[in-house]
Amino acid sequence: MVREKVTVSTRTLQWKCVESRVDNKRLCYGRFILSPLIKGQADTIGIAMRRALLGEIEGTCITRAKSEKIPHEYSTIVGIQESVHEILMNLKEIVLRSNLYGTCGAFICARGPGYVTAQDIISPPSVEIVDNTQHIARLTEPIDLCIGLQIERNRGYSIKRPNNFQDGSYPLDAVFMPVRNANHSIHSYGNGNERQEILFLEIWTNGSLTPKEALHEASRNLIDLFIPFLHAEEETLHLEYNRHKGTLPPLLFMIDWLN
Repeated sequence: MVREKVTVSTRTLQWKCVESRVDNKRLCYGRFILSPLIKGQADTIGIAMRRALLGEIEGTCITRAKSEKIPHEYSTIVGIQESVHEILMNLKEIVLRSNLYGTCGAFICARGPGYVTAQDIISPPSVEIVDNTQHIARLTEPIDLCIGLQIERNRGYSIKRPNNFQDGSYPLDAVFMPVRNANHSIHSYGNGNERQEILFLEIWTNGSLTPKEALHEASRNLIDLFIPFLHAEEETLHLEYNRHKGTLPPLLFMIDWLN
């Protein structure tokens, strides 16, 4: 665990990681500060960053599993300790990291007796398994377990639908969000008109991204969302202003006054 003393800059706006730790391969924590901010700015930035961290960052999940030996999701297979449903739930929890665009295929082929874990997943080089020890199934007899997998990179979450079962394959609920949780808090200091704020951001990730990587990606995504406001509409307003020079529209008057 890394801790640093919090110091407040009175000059330019700065950010800093003040605490960082790895609890295990699938849980990382980071605490960051941004300062100095004027009153109200910390809450504006904190709310936007939390939403971007939880909803705008892409992640990678197993979204479908297929095996010829599985008659239906709630069946059991002789020689396997877990039910099919339990195996699918274990596959859903596998944490992956990738630079995929869309989907790709992977597979598991293991022979018992023994344990089947995430390290038995054969995937393309573009997909990395974060924790090879994650449990999938226990084979109690000398049988083969072969499962085809579909891996997808996306954002948000995807809920399986009852009518989405095809060719003996089973869709999985997918939570693509690599950020498990994000909080923000505000510390105020100073008096009167000199009052300023420090924004504290806490980020927990599933190990596929570090909290610092998540913070950078969320910031880039927020910037991308605001860039359109700097171009097309502004150009249109200036064209309209040049066309009707006689009267300055109220909005343009405000823009010129602010500039």
